[in-house]
Amino acid sequence: MLKLLRASFLFAALACLVSSFMAASASAAPPRATPGEPAPAGSPVAGPIHFQFAIYYPARPTTDPMTALRNRIATLDGAPKLAATMPAPASVREAVVFANWNTTTVQKEYRPPSMDMLQRFGYGLSREQAEALQNADKALILDFAHQAPQARTALFKATELALQVARDTNGLLWDEETRELFTLDEWRKRRIDSWANGIPNVADHTTIHAYRSDNMVRAITLGMVKFGLPDVVVSDFSWSSSKSMGSLVVMFSQAMVEGASLARAGQYDLDPRAIRHAGLRNAHLSNQKTNAAAVAKLSLVSGKWESGDPQNRLYEIQFDRYPGPDRYARQTALLIATFGAEEDSVTRLQHNDEVIAASKTAVAQLPKLREAFNKGLQPGEYILVKAAFARRGGNEWMWVEVTRWAGDAIDGLLKNEPVDVPGLHAGQMVKVSQAKVFDYIRRYPDGREEGNETGKIISRMQSKK
Repeated sequence: MLKLLRASFLFAALACLVSSFMAASASAAPPRATPGEPAPAGSPVAGPIHFQFAIYYPARPTTDPMTALRNRIATLDGAPKLAATMPAPASVREAVVFANWNTTTVQKEYRPPSMDMLQRFGYGLSREQAEALQNADKALILDFAHQAPQARTALFKATELALQVARDTNGLLWDEETRELFTLDEWRKRRIDSWANGIPNVADHTTIHAYRSDNMVRAITLGMVKFGLPDVVVSDFSWSSSKSMGSLVVMFSQAMVEGASLARAGQYDLDPRAIRHAGLRNAHLSNQKTNAAAVAKLSLVSGKWESGDPQNRLYEIQFDRYPGPDRYARQTALLIATFGAEEDSVTRLQHNDEVIAASKTAVAQLPKLREAFNKGLQPGEYILVKAAFARRGGNEWMWVEVTRWAGDAIDGLLKNEPVDVPGLHAGQMVKVSQAKVFDYIRRYPDGREEGNETGKIISRMQSKK
């Protein structure tokens, strides 16, 4: 069942937030391939690489930021060269940083993130710091550029340099590419300390925004441009799959950061066991069931850019290399192959008076659930209904995740693998009648559940046998 991912791959509440901070960025949007085209064979790395950090000052800097920057560049081994102007992409030959000490137009052109944004994308800040930041009128904007072969080492040095200057001047650190703000301690913990043997943990340098699109969910990474890599998109999945989808996206992103290439256009075989960053690898492998095939056979196409997406190339994960009657069944097949699945068990019994009474109580809640669903659930929240599917000699009761609820008609994804109902598969889009719903589960973003009282009774009955 769903647990929202930790903050470093946060599933955001907003529909791919449009950054209000891009006006100061010197980067231009890269050329976009035609959506749906197979991702090209070979390395996905492309350069030159450009990204932007900034240091905000809620209070007067303790030291002149430009002086601090020059001093740190002079003493930091492997630091980028301070450029008088930002070089054109074609002329980038070495790692450089262009600094803009903005003391006049910050509130207009580089406004600090709002209190609402900081609740989602601010790390380590006290409320007092967040409130003071709203009035910040000074920022040191740092544009970094270098060639693709320097991707990892130059990113580490840029991250280290930004921290040193922020510490010297008492500032707060902003990552324009992921749209996140950090205190000094959080920046060090997430952006520096998590490197292992020269390999970054991609989950600490990127974030994932996910939001409802039509009746399903779309998720996209932000921050892969810092590695000269495409951001990763996955579309048209359900909230109950978000933990697995998030893991899939992070592992593929990590594989690219570690040097993965596509042997064939549009295809990549992702083996989590081959990931070299042990912390990330072990965290994801610990979620695999024993029946997992481990390797995920990904189809990769050029993603369709949407408003608020990063100004970067997009690779979209699709599911065409798995069998199934529709995209949802193929999607489920990929996730089961990669992570395994809970073993479905079938209980054959007659509903007694206690079970029937619990079902009536649940059914009485359905109009309220339908109203809540159509008003809009929170990101990460979803509703399952238990419905009857006809089989020879009776019904097979299975769970369906609701994707549309109009009057009596419920559309959703079948979450169980049928035993006695030919022609149905887990992950398939099905239609059920509210009048035939037996029970429900409402799952909240924090992991709380309500409903499934009939299931609790049936489990108790089974345990007594």
